Amino acid sequence: MLEWLRRYCLSFPYATETIQWGEHLVFKVGGKVFAIAALEPSKNIVTIKCAPEKFADCVERPGIAPAPYLARAKWISIESDNLLTRAELKDMIRESYDLIWAKLPKKARTALAAHEK
Repeated sequence: MLEWLRRYCLSFPYATETIQWGEHLVFKVGGKVFAIAALEPSKNIVTIKCAPEKFADCVERPGIAPAPYLARAKWISIESDNLLTRAELKDMIRESYDLIWAKLPKKARTALAAHEK
């Protein structure tokens, strides 16, 4: 699961990865986090941002919980890799990336695009 998740997150434009907080693989765009994966066995396999209008429905699903320390910003933690289909998980991760990308200042998005050329 982790290797698949890593490949998928890094497939997004300008996505980077880093290890933070000791045992978490953190995926970012423009320096902002869009996904967090546990490297060691953990209660949560991935933590992502959720669209505010979908947050309540998501956390009502068994195995999806408000993310510790991040719930007020509408982040969710997915507790198992068999809760969602691969397509559902991909859609949710993509949405997290898109939400973070959209919140980046225009200057940051422009700088990322210019750096690629």
